[in-house]
Amino acid sequence: MKRFVKLAAMIIAAAWLTTPALAHAAEWRIDPTHTTVSFKVRHLGVTWVQGEFQRVSGTVRYDRKNPGAAAADIVIDADSINTRNARRDNHLRTDDFLLVEKHPSITFKSKAVKNAGPEGLDLIGDLTIRGVTREVVLKVADISGEVRTGRGTVKMGASATTRINRKDFGVKFNRLLEAGGLVVGNEVRITIDVELNKL
Repeated sequence: MKRFVKLAAMIIAAAWLTTPALAHAAEWRIDPTHTTVSFKVRHLGVTWVQGEFQRVSGTVRYDRKNPGAAAADIVIDADSINTRNARRDNHLRTDDFLLVEKHPSITFKSKAVKNAGPEGLDLIGDLTIRGVTREVVLKVADISGEVRTGRGTVKMGASATTRINRKDFGVKFNRLLEAGGLVVGNEVRITIDVELNKL
């Protein structure tokens, strides 16, 4: 009887440890040289002006067998903004926009996952820009498989997108056009193409 009870306990423990919801997801670090954080915003209501942040770091937790346990902690250097126009970039660094002197980092920290599946997931978290935090949803797709490089590093990648209203983060600068429109649109579309190194 004691042997049966011991065997049953071992089986239950094994099942508990291998349950996907309880499995630990793999840890990854963002590869900054192969990761792009880009954005675009309407200019004069006629086209999209694009830019990117050239310095990004952070960690990601993800396991294809347990996508519901995914998480991300991302830090973007606000001063690294680049729209291919030095005068515009300097203006974007001022109090009219990002105020990088007081708020040098833009951060995203996830707190929940929805719609997790083999093709992608929704990563819900707090986005902080110039000291203002709002909840956003990163729609993650194009999740690759794991690849081992010639140097032995294990990598994977994905793309994530979201849309925000810049005014929600205190970025309210604008000018009116003679026709009544705005020079700078309020909606900002953000894309993160990330490459990860397994820890």
